[in-house]
Amino acid sequence: MSSTSDRLPVVLLHGWPVTQDHWRHLSPRLADAGFAPTAISLPGLGVPATGVSSFRKAHLAARLREELTRRGVTRFALVAHDWGATVALLLAAAAPDSVVCLVVEEEIAPGVDVEIPEPGAAHYPSWHGPFNRVPGLADTLVPGREDAYYGTFLSESAGPEGLDELVLRSYIDAYRTEGVLEAGLGYYRTRDDDVADINALRFDPVAVPVLAVGGRYAMGSAVAQGLRPLATDVGSIVLDRSGHYPVEQEPEQTVRAVVGFLEHHRR
Repeated sequence: MSSTSDRLPVVLLHGWPVTQDHWRHLSPRLADAGFAPTAISLPGLGVPATGVSSFRKAHLAARLREELTRRGVTRFALVAHDWGATVALLLAAAAPDSVVCLVVEEEIAPGVDVEIPEPGAAHYPSWHGPFNRVPGLADTLVPGREDAYYGTFLSESAGPEGLDELVLRSYIDAYRTEGVLEAGLGYYRTRDDDVADINALRFDPVAVPVLAVGGRYAMGSAVAQGLRPLATDVGSIVLDRSGHYPVEQEPEQTVRAVVGFLEHHRR
């Protein structure tokens, strides 16, 4: 077993609308495998966004890089879900000497036009993006209706397997926190800038190895398909029973694949 000082940090970035509980199965297995898991909640993703003025993903990536540098974390792997994965992708592009490898769980970056295959297309919601981007709409309609808003998205996006009921409740409760709704909506309202930043990767792709993780009842194989124009080395896995949350819904299979990928690239 590696000593604490030489364990490769693995930065875990969850997405919307979940919390660090998303990593509850993965974190202990990473530690057992000799890594140093470091779960970080990006501003507004279930936690307040104090002092943050821009939710442009490139700005969040730069902010995260500064935070990791302050912590003394200068060489690390990234495992990221949903919006966290777009931030991680841009961080890997900006800091290829620091990022050893990247795992993208269930994300298609802004501006990447790929079709979600069936059965995922029938389950993964298409309403939340347009709804969240309309200025003033969700801001007015959601307060007091968090169970319907977040609960509907989480239940639909999870597919037939669903999510653990206690964890589902904890996610909804976390997003009731004052200021979290507005910050979460901010992730959707920087689309034009995010599309421009992601499109730039088509001309200068991410060079670190990437593992795409999809759920059959959500984005599925479209995760890898969407990454291939943006990164030079993309492997993939699709979890047969999962929706948008493979590391929660099929933890054994997903954790085994993620840990194996990280072990292969840790040197």
